[in-house]
Amino acid sequence: MAMSPAVKQRQSDRRVDILEAAQRCFARHGFHSTSMQQICAEAGMSAGNLYRYFPSKEAIIAGIAERDRAEVVAEFEAADLSRGLLATLEGLARHHFAERSDEQIALCIEITSESHRSPEVARIYQAFDAEVRARISGMLRFAAGRGEIPSDLDFDAITEMLLIMADGVWMRRAIEPGFDAGAMIPMFMGITRHLLRIPPDGVKESNE
Repeated sequence: MAMSPAVKQRQSDRRVDILEAAQRCFARHGFHSTSMQQICAEAGMSAGNLYRYFPSKEAIIAGIAERDRAEVVAEFEAADLSRGLLATLEGLARHHFAERSDEQIALCIEITSESHRSPEVARIYQAFDAEVRARISGMLRFAAGRGEIPSDLDFDAITEMLLIMADGVWMRRAIEPGFDAGAMIPMFMGITRHLLRIPPDGVKESNE
């Protein structure tokens, strides 16, 4: 017997509640130290009910990763490249550097750490990372295809460096109280211009 739309929505809502509760617990206590009982208490539900949705912490991490992957995919698909590559990259940087909550940053660092201990979490993390890389690289190639940046750039290496810089900003936010990630965006964009061989505003590129 097929479930009614109302039942499906209730189940979806409960999954969201569990993922948000788990995210708060992981951010506070760390993935390794958080128990399923703590997640149950945070979500306000019994263990038996929670296990109907997620049989393990790894399954919860998979749910969080899939939720975040879907959000990132939606962000890239909604990106308005007609504004130009640099404007698009700056908008993404501002969102992920400065607008993401401290809880989201802490959770990302925690999942990264746990990926070194858990093969399943490592698999999930690597799949998510591959998705982000493909999206950024595709954006660069699109911009090159319409002549916005040189076509002979090493797009994969540039993607790697952009992610390294982003990871560094997130790490500083996680370990340095009061770190102003927003203040780093102009410098990030300056380095990005250099990587893409785009001259600073007002400076003409030399053909010599």
